[in-house]
Amino acid sequence: MAKTVGELLTATLGDIGATQVFGVVGDALNPFTDAIRRDERMRWLGVRHEEGAALAAAGQAKLTGRLGVCAGTTGPGGNHLLAGLYEARHDHAPVLAIAGDVPTSLGGIDHLQAADHVQAFRDACLYAATIASADAAPAQIHEAIATAYGRRGVALLNVPQDVFAAKTSRPARSPGTLRPRPETLPSQADIEAAVRLIDAARTITLFVGHGGAEANAEVLALADRLQAPIVHTYRALDQFAFDDPRVVGGLGLIGSKAGYDAVHGCDLLLMIGSDYPYSEFLPQKATVIQVDERAFAIGRRLPVTQAVVGSCRPAVAALRERVQSRTDASFLHGLQKSWASWQQMLAEKADPARSKDRIHPQALARSVSDLAADDAVFCVDTGEVTLWTANWLRPRGRQAITGSFNNAAVGTALGIANGVQALDPQRQVIVMCGDGGFGMLMQEFATSVQHGLPLKVFVFNNAGWGLVHLEMEDAGLPAFKKGVGMRNPDFAMFAQACGGTGFRITQPGQLGETVARALATPGPVVVDVAVDPGEIPSMPHVELSKVWKFGLGKAREWLG
Repeated sequence: MAKTVGELLTATLGDIGATQVFGVVGDALNPFTDAIRRDERMRWLGVRHEEGAALAAAGQAKLTGRLGVCAGTTGPGGNHLLAGLYEARHDHAPVLAIAGDVPTSLGGIDHLQAADHVQAFRDACLYAATIASADAAPAQIHEAIATAYGRRGVALLNVPQDVFAAKTSRPARSPGTLRPRPETLPSQADIEAAVRLIDAARTITLFVGHGGAEANAEVLALADRLQAPIVHTYRALDQFAFDDPRVVGGLGLIGSKAGYDAVHGCDLLLMIGSDYPYSEFLPQKATVIQVDERAFAIGRRLPVTQAVVGSCRPAVAALRERVQSRTDASFLHGLQKSWASWQQMLAEKADPARSKDRIHPQALARSVSDLAADDAVFCVDTGEVTLWTANWLRPRGRQAITGSFNNAAVGTALGIANGVQALDPQRQVIVMCGDGGFGMLMQEFATSVQHGLPLKVFVFNNAGWGLVHLEMEDAGLPAFKKGVGMRNPDFAMFAQACGGTGFRITQPGQLGETVARALATPGPVVVDVAVDPGEIPSMPHVELSKVWKFGLGKAREWLG
């Protein structure tokens, strides 16, 4: 039986389990949204801004590895998706973006709202094409979804309104092949060469990224066999329990001293599923083995001695079977002592009783972490809040952490969280964001309320762009107060106006009780917390020149 292109696309998405579509309705999308309305498997989740739709789709794709779907109508509506799609592009998450377009008879004559979505979206997309006829739709729908899955990124289908409504008798193309990419096995030659290097090394550190998420058991077993410490990237923070003795923290500005020393003090660094971008924190002279599915990503951040091209789980399992077992744990024990000292420092800074008249952001992060459910998902925004949460969250159980990792975009956490919460309304989803980030897309809290998404938002309110303030001082400049400062509304009252619940915390003595109440409150919640704007993050490795520039910037502020 013939179907419209809107019906064919809807049926294909339903058949492959992509049953939620985030977007804003519009006339060019009418044939598509009407098909969704009539398909019992499908759910349309209307948002307040199309960027929120793209973020929600990206959030689902990042957490599950399965296709996220978003849609925007002609011209401005479709274009609003673009900023959110960069989340999926940079974090390699499969997302299908659907843009409506003017009818084909009105193309190319500068018609109202006309825009070349295909050209505009190319940098963010692995696949971008216009469906120009109904009979072309089955093949192009397949190509778009297959590309999003196979290459892990964004695919755009631009569909004129008349094409969406046109009918085709051609069936969907090979829907059974539209699925996440399976594992790839490394070559025996790569494994054997890596084993020889590992067996010849005196001390070894495992540096694990998000690409190693499916290899946790294998990584821990390899660490035990080698008596090797594990250091993780920020994105891999949730892959290991915070109290696992094999883990000695992260690397970089949101890492630990033990993590930095482990990476720079070893004879051999084994990088597992990481394309860590900050080369200044990576060793440039050590022997390095890098395990990654993507051959093109190996060796571009630091000199690599041996590549192991393949999925991390089978690669690490193969190494574990072949390397020599070790009993000397002196390197690991020394780092464990350093890590314990670092943890003690973090605990002291997170003590709510540290100050009587102000709330330190570390205390808020630690309080939320300790009171959260064992399967909570933390959606962390970008900015100073990233520093507080990355160092003071203590992952455990089935907890997960997501956010804007490689895109590092401010204002993304709430949109991402809406997508995550829509997957499972019973799972606790917690948003950690600054006041600047929340203010960027806070209208998406109205989306949370409308769809009954019971997420909990904690706003680290320091009345300004905290990280930008630090970056100015880091450059030896006085903070530009008119640029970094902001006057905020009462975010708790805003939550109530949207139909949710709002709390405001101004004193440290209120912290634990109010956080617990907020997490136990049904429905969407915003907690507006006035945190100390003068708090400085703990840096595990700071060069003397940066200390001098920071001090110079502070002095210039004091002198006016």
